[in-house]
Amino acid sequence: MGFHSILFERPKDGPPSGDVDEPDFFGDLNLDQFVTDVTRGLDEYNLTPFFRTELNGESAVRYRHEVMRDLDNPDVLLPVQAFALVMRKVRACLGDVQKFYYKPQKQWWFLEAASRYCQGMLAFSSQLTDARPPSRGLKAFSVWLKEYVDSEAFISLSRDIDETRSALAGVRYSIHLHGSAVTVLNYNEEGDYSTYVLHLFERFKQGEARDHRVAQKDWPEMNHVEAQILDCVAELNPQPFLLLEAFCGNHADFLDPTIAAFDREIQFYIAYRSYIQLCRDAGLTFSYPIVSAESKAVRCNGTFDLVLAHKLCTDKVYVVCNDFCLDGPERIFVVSGPNNGGKTTFARTFGQLHFLARLGLPVPGRDSHLFLYDRLFAHFEREENTLDMRGKLQDDLMRMHGILKASTASSIILMNEIFSSTTLADALFLCRQIIGEIMERDALCVCVTFIEELARLGPQTVSMVSEINPDRPSVRTFRVRRRPADGRAYALSIAEQYGLTYERIRERLAS
Repeated sequence: MGFHSILFERPKDGPPSGDVDEPDFFGDLNLDQFVTDVTRGLDEYNLTPFFRTELNGESAVRYRHEVMRDLDNPDVLLPVQAFALVMRKVRACLGDVQKFYYKPQKQWWFLEAASRYCQGMLAFSSQLTDARPPSRGLKAFSVWLKEYVDSEAFISLSRDIDETRSALAGVRYSIHLHGSAVTVLNYNEEGDYSTYVLHLFERFKQGEARDHRVAQKDWPEMNHVEAQILDCVAELNPQPFLLLEAFCGNHADFLDPTIAAFDREIQFYIAYRSYIQLCRDAGLTFSYPIVSAESKAVRCNGTFDLVLAHKLCTDKVYVVCNDFCLDGPERIFVVSGPNNGGKTTFARTFGQLHFLARLGLPVPGRDSHLFLYDRLFAHFEREENTLDMRGKLQDDLMRMHGILKASTASSIILMNEIFSSTTLADALFLCRQIIGEIMERDALCVCVTFIEELARLGPQTVSMVSEINPDRPSVRTFRVRRRPADGRAYALSIAEQYGLTYERIRERLAS
């Protein structure tokens, strides 16, 4: 069984070479914040390109689902985490090699890095074999790793490490201090002088004394005196140090590229698991979506904006979840309702879900069926740019023209409060033309709008309304329900806000 990558099922899928540009929709969907947060503290792995690279097939998505499910098993997760810790220590040792100045010290830390590497690979191979992960990715890697630790190259590396460490461990020497003079001598069965001193003072002991010893920290750095002592020891015992120098030359590239790539790529899963754990601890649900490049019947229950939920869970604030479903000829959500009621959040959630699904990751919510789109487009309201000499209406039109020109029947289009700078009649006319084009193209779409008539354009459109508290119309519930839009709740909310309800007017007239 061959092994290519723990992230990419086939070589043509990835990994990406170099940096990957941030998709245009990232800012509108707050996915730029997501990538920043999920990769925080993991700069050494350079995970950002992985979180920007979308997968292109259903099988590629399932490949990652399998690996992520394996990592839900502690028998697999714990060895993987232990492996990652070993590799961090190996890199730390190799980093010290670059920082140190004295040659024997650099060589020793290189030997230490190789030693930790071999011990870690043997332990990881044994633990992974015992865990028997069923995913295609980890199963193939487990087979490859077993073959690697059984290979002649790895066995030779381990044997040379043991031989070199054994030779260095056999070095014995004495130091004679006289004033500022330091003399290094070969060990010649001299007695332990500390034992003699302790025995000499034993006669004066009158009881248990306080321990005044100070623990000395074993810093890896050496001062010039220690370095000269080490040079003298090497002159007195040349063979072990020649063996150390030969080891460093013969195994300069001991770190296998496949191991290094696995160490980096597995962090993609670990990082996402760590990011969503805060939401899971708060009781929020994640699921592995069924993805399809053919069926546009999409749904998800109990879903939420992942970036917003992560912030709310950090502050221990309750997260409102919503459901959605498109079936049969339905393709377009038309979301209306009062301002600050969760409409934009719903659009972001829809986009985030599909993007995370295309990364092969668990998505917020349960019973999720999502579409494997070819491109995702987002047109969210932006401040007018005075530098391009275009008005806001013209800018909206040009952006939508570019989206419609580039989109296909397999695209997803998210529109949020477009044409708000023009009259209702003009906005209705323009939105009808654009949604008509999307309907003709048969693309999936979420349209957040104040124009409720758009929800009645045809069987492809579905009305979603952000609700308010019926007892307190000014209070938003942040729930977006599937129901016809009638504008009454919105009107009642505005009337309540400005004291224009029937009851308030009667009170003022009576007074």
